[in-house]
Amino acid sequence: MRSRVVAIVGVVLALWMAVGRWPFGIGGSLTWWYLPTIGLVFAWLQIWQSRRLAVTTARGRRTGRSTIVTLILAWLSAIGFGLTVPDRVGDDLVSVLSLAAGSSFSSEMSLALCNPLGILAFAFAIASLCFTYADARDPKPEEDEYLDEHPEAGGMAPHPLA
Repeated sequence: MRSRVVAIVGVVLALWMAVGRWPFGIGGSLTWWYLPTIGLVFAWLQIWQSRRLAVTTARGRRTGRSTIVTLILAWLSAIGFGLTVPDRVGDDLVSVLSLAAGSSFSSEMSLALCNPLGILAFAFAIASLCFTYADARDPKPEEDEYLDEHPEAGGMAPHPLA
């Protein structure tokens, strides 16, 4: 996976999570809370992820399937969060999803879904970052290789009667 793509998509999704309601005309006062808490932190995680992917590539290692899958799940959760996170418009809380549906039930469902989706976005982003660190590590030596290099560390002593 290209580290530059991860950085760009990650920053775009961080902006979507923080200010994605404004193009739909439903931006409000809650954006000023979302921007430093959700937007900047998610962008920072994605840029960190991008740098670690570059380290993995520089060390000649492959990016693992678990890294890619958790990163994609983080991105999908971030998209869902951006659709369901509410902002204050007048005295109402309105999300992009509830604006499109137009019912009070969809507004309540958006409120119910936005927190789990946000938690999942951050949890998957952190898990993907941890997997990226694991991808860049040197492989563990086999037991035989280790014992050849450190004979004092292992092996069983010969039986005294043998």
